[in-house]
Amino acid sequence: MNPSFTPWLRHPTVLRIVSPLLLGAVLLGLWQLACVAWKVPVYLVPSPVDIGRTLISDGPMLFGALWMTLKITFFSFALAVLIGTLAAFVFVQSRVLEASLFPYAILLQVTPVVAVAPLIIIWCSNTTLALVICATLVAIFPIIANTVLGLRSVNPGLLNLFRLNRASRWQVLLRLRIPSALPCFFAGLRIASGLALIGAVVAEFVAGTGGTGAGLAYQILQAGFQLNIPRLFAALLLIALTGVALFSLMAVLARFSLRNWHESELG
Repeated sequence: MNPSFTPWLRHPTVLRIVSPLLLGAVLLGLWQLACVAWKVPVYLVPSPVDIGRTLISDGPMLFGALWMTLKITFFSFALAVLIGTLAAFVFVQSRVLEASLFPYAILLQVTPVVAVAPLIIIWCSNTTLALVICATLVAIFPIIANTVLGLRSVNPGLLNLFRLNRASRWQVLLRLRIPSALPCFFAGLRIASGLALIGAVVAEFVAGTGGTGAGLAYQILQAGFQLNIPRLFAALLLIALTGVALFSLMAVLARFSLRNWHESELG
């Protein structure tokens, strides 16, 4: 037998994709059997079959709401990446700047968005802009913290070599700190992508937007008021799958960028 042969059950692709799908199928099957065997009312806990039927029957409305939530998520995520990265670059230029400004960045993480969202919604005449700002506040801290950590975590020997060759601050940043920071930066992207989605949903809950601009949060609220529990579960399922898709997209981006040189993505 070829010693390089790897059983398919131990193949990395199987472990990353097929194994979670098989486990999910087993759990869904147990859920369906429990609902049928115990005759659980659909208004209490719907079965996976009921949720699937709702996704089909209410698909246009739910996917339209998903698109509205995704727009808020994408805008806030892009804004968080831009502002967070620029802030991190400023922080690493001086220990005094970092010590002075970083505590205020921490405030963005520890302040509940539900506490400040009503004020932002009042201050902003545009509801969409208010939702984007709220979601950005939730997603920006992982970008700042991870990027600062990466920019600071440079090899001391390489840093001394750059200084010995009289490299400018710009050259050190561009050729040493940024490449060294990429693994931490992509880790921040994975966290921030999910937080941007959470921030968008929470902001929609607080704003209570409806009509043609309704997102998934509004559909969840409406389903709860109407005791339409299958629709509520269907909306929650779409949010969960969207979060997994965003995280996976960031993981693929990190692997594509780092696979040829960083040990975290080798093999």
